[in-house]
Amino acid sequence: MAKGYWISAYREINDPAKLAAYAELAAPAVKASGGNFLVRGGTITAKEAGVAERTVVVEFPSYEGALETYESDAYQAALEKLADGVVRDFRIVEGA
Repeated sequence: MAKGYWISAYREINDPAKLAAYAELAAPAVKASGGNFLVRGGTITAKEAGVAERTVVVEFPSYEGALETYESDAYQAALEKLADGVVRDFRIVEGA
């Protein structure tokens, strides 16, 4: 079974307080579903059309689990806190 990954490349952070409120709820929702943070901020070197802003990569035991976590009530509550606080490119991808 292929692993699943959340890849979040933030383009803009408009409201750091909303991002912090989101993170308080999102992290436990991710961990409860077996998600493991591989990248969470850190030093960034942007290339090509990239933006040197926050990047997050989360690994899940399965692609299906990554999808289910996104749709879970716990994660949806976190998204409500985030609202328009950021602009990000969020993808759920299947591992090789």
